[in-house]
Amino acid sequence: MTFDHETLVAISKSYGLFYMIAVFIGATVYACWPSNQEKFDEAARSILDDKEEE
Repeated sequence: MTFDHETLVAISKSYGLFYMIAVFIGATVYACWPSNQEKFDEAARSILDDKEEE
């Protein structure tokens, strides 16, 4: 098997695609994990607090 430019580009595109799919799945699982819900709910409410930080 010869490693010319087109072969290396095809391999890097394939592995890049699989890498990005894995990152997307990991981020989605992290965001939807039940134990993280309270942390995200608190972050969503904190922007709406009326008290001013001094």
